[in-house]
Amino acid sequence: MLDIALVGCGGMMPLPNRYLSSLLLRHEGRMMLIDCGEGTQVSVKQVGWGFKNIDCICLTHFHADHVAGLPGLLLTIGGSGREEPITIVGPIGVSHIVRSLCVIAPEIPFEINFIEIGSTGSKDIAVPLTSYMLSAAPVDHNCPCFAYRVDIKRTGLFNLEAAMTLPIPRNYWNILQKGRTIEHEGRIYTPDMVLGSQRKGLAVSYCTDSRPPRGLAAFVANSDIFVCEGHYGEDALLDKAKSHKHMLFSEAARLAKAGNVGQLWLTHFSPAMPNPEAFIQNARKIFANSHVGYDRMVTTLSFEDE
Repeated sequence: MLDIALVGCGGMMPLPNRYLSSLLLRHEGRMMLIDCGEGTQVSVKQVGWGFKNIDCICLTHFHADHVAGLPGLLLTIGGSGREEPITIVGPIGVSHIVRSLCVIAPEIPFEINFIEIGSTGSKDIAVPLTSYMLSAAPVDHNCPCFAYRVDIKRTGLFNLEAAMTLPIPRNYWNILQKGRTIEHEGRIYTPDMVLGSQRKGLAVSYCTDSRPPRGLAAFVANSDIFVCEGHYGEDALLDKAKSHKHMLFSEAARLAKAGNVGQLWLTHFSPAMPNPEAFIQNARKIFANSHVGYDRMVTTLSFEDE
């Protein structure tokens, strides 16, 4: 299972009834947070999943509404008793940005490891302490900015008959089943010797602060949920969206349709749009399974055969 919480869905500035855009994912007890604007930790606390097991924080870009909440959040994670390192992922310069922000939070009790990603092509990123498969792809904003994709892969079913033909002790079967290669009596044994074809996993993609970039539909393809900015609801605001490098509801819906995703969750609403639900048909007429996001919108994705 994969638990998903849209921590906040606002853009530019937090409002009394709308925190800034952020997404929290939980799988096997380990969590990943994408973006951390001002006040994010308040909404994370309201979600109720705790702070200690946030292993990775991904930053789409360095505008304040996506990073200014980091010092307080990191201090809160430290206060929860965490001692293991945390990984922070972001565009080149992320280590400088975070260290500068944390001048006001010198008491963070754990190490922070940084993964900086360049601006060309999609990247696969290994996330320590988790089973997440993270990918990033550059998008079209007025500063370096990335979309993220999180995949939970599934191995094939264990083939008992195949395992019984191997000249290895039975206690090695579990190691192979978990996807690890072993060596026994001078011979290498690989997981594919005891596993069937890979089963369908789960995928969630996230994009804010961008025009509809070429290649993004392929990047988010077949995601169970695509969380995408809909900064403006009205098609009449296209020129403004182009000027400020944001998207309309209809543009996000076209990406969802082209990517054959399961659901579209719209987010990162302009503070000048107090009632985004009024424009949802602009998305649904293109992609029927479109939803207006709201703070702490939560769902759980399950594997097909669970």
